[in-house]
Amino acid sequence: MASGPKPTPPSTPKTARQQAMALLASADPAQLTEMVDALPVSTAHEIVRPAETGLVMARGRMGGTGSPFNLGEVTVTRCVVRLSSGEVGSAYTLGRNKQHTRNAALCDALWQHPAHTVVIDSMIITPLAEMRDAARHLVKAETAATKVDFFTMVRGDD
Repeated sequence: MASGPKPTPPSTPKTARQQAMALLASADPAQLTEMVDALPVSTAHEIVRPAETGLVMARGRMGGTGSPFNLGEVTVTRCVVRLSSGEVGSAYTLGRNKQHTRNAALCDALWQHPAHTVVIDSMIITPLAEMRDAARHLVKAETAATKVDFFTMVRGDD
């Protein structure tokens, strides 16, 4: 039996929690701290796994479809917290900012609590998504402003 490349599983749409966790992990740490400090709900929690920093091997593919290769190591910080009501939140962020990771884990735990989901969505997740979309739009507009259209003029057959 020939063993060729394994087919990649079909991509599934991200769940709401995955999208929220991605926004929290990529958020500006200072903005996230301000947002968490402004929450009208109790943020009391216990640390299950304190924020700790380590290395993760990043892998890439040429053109997105080639054979995977090791790109290099990246620094990642992880943290797990538990609310007094039992919800467990976790976060992984790039870099060494332990406060950012703890805040992201806390928001994840609060988001899972049925009474706090709407508050976290409206005060943290939605504003972060709007800031991300605005930043993407700005980059797209700046890139479009530098676009050059090339054309070729055809000479006569003299």
